[in-house]
Amino acid sequence: MAADLHLDPTTGGFNGLKQLERTLPSRWYIDPEHHRRELEAIWHRHWIYLCRAETLPEARSFRTFTLGTQPLLIVRDEAGELRAFYNTCRHRGAALCSEPEGRLPAGGITCPYHAWNYRLNGELARVASAGRPHHVDIAGTSLYGVALKVWRGFVYVNLADSGQAFGDNFNANTEQFEHWPLEDLVVGHRLTQRVACNWKVFWENYNECLHCPGVHPALSSLVPIYKRGIMESRDDPAWQAHAGSEDPLYRGGLRAGARTWTVDGCSLGHEFPALTNEERELGYHYMTSLPSHYLVLHADHVRSSRLLPLGPEETELSIEWLFPRETLADPAVDIMRACAFSAQVMSEDAAVCEMTQRGLHAAAHVQGMLMPEEYDVWRFQQWIRAALGVS
Repeated sequence: MAADLHLDPTTGGFNGLKQLERTLPSRWYIDPEHHRRELEAIWHRHWIYLCRAETLPEARSFRTFTLGTQPLLIVRDEAGELRAFYNTCRHRGAALCSEPEGRLPAGGITCPYHAWNYRLNGELARVASAGRPHHVDIAGTSLYGVALKVWRGFVYVNLADSGQAFGDNFNANTEQFEHWPLEDLVVGHRLTQRVACNWKVFWENYNECLHCPGVHPALSSLVPIYKRGIMESRDDPAWQAHAGSEDPLYRGGLRAGARTWTVDGCSLGHEFPALTNEERELGYHYMTSLPSHYLVLHADHVRSSRLLPLGPEETELSIEWLFPRETLADPAVDIMRACAFSAQVMSEDAAVCEMTQRGLHAAAHVQGMLMPEEYDVWRFQQWIRAALGVS
């Protein structure tokens, strides 16, 4: 029985689903036409994370992206402001920049096909045509602009004028992360890979830990409650029996003696000074911005993960590890102790997501079912249904 979009079955002391819930139809993960529908209704209408602002460090820096089917260009103008455009010339539609990143020449943005030239604010500056005055209104022929916002160093774009408030993307009040100096952090390591699964498969895996004991042995050792296949104490129907326990196996948090997510649980040394004792002791905090971005915040670094759909059965996963500048400047610090640990977790996740995608092709598997611990998968799937206007 399909749950009502506005009824949350997890209300009450126990977090888990209290009745059998069905998954999304299997064809929604495979069918090209349905994928096109999701691109239009979700990816081309919501705020999508693309990159860190610092990766465009100076005037004329640029980066290119493909969001669904749409080619995008981000540039930093001469005044230091970031601007987003479709990566498309107004003349005959040629891509303006072919490289993934770089620095534009002093003359601005020039189309490599017929040399139409644009200022960094998108205005058309000149065209290579003797008859131009009779055909082109330079003042009214700017690049196609795209809405852009920078939130604490993270660059988001929105292709549609849908009226969606920027903060509606986030799953939590972003003020709760004010003790992390997110805007001042620097990318120390980056990993990008193609995962052979539908983008929703990856989000569903992210939203449950029922798989953690079997798939993530190192992570489950570092975060003992994950050994139980749950994310927090009230995911257990008998949670009240351990309500006062300080054991991380029952209350959550890192194992005794661990400080952060590294191969040995030891801190990299330069921890964020403004964190509270509670924030430090838990050791990990999640923030999600559907459909493209999530953060995992620790005492000494932050991991930023971005998803972009490449097709109905392929997703680009880009991971950035963010550190204080003093961490990256300290020759005694090996940041790969943090990067290697979570890269292994992500590799394990990618493997089971690809396994799931292969299995979804079975003609007999029209729809699956959710276990009580998968309540956040249910919430995510309800979000998808609502975005598509179906129940």
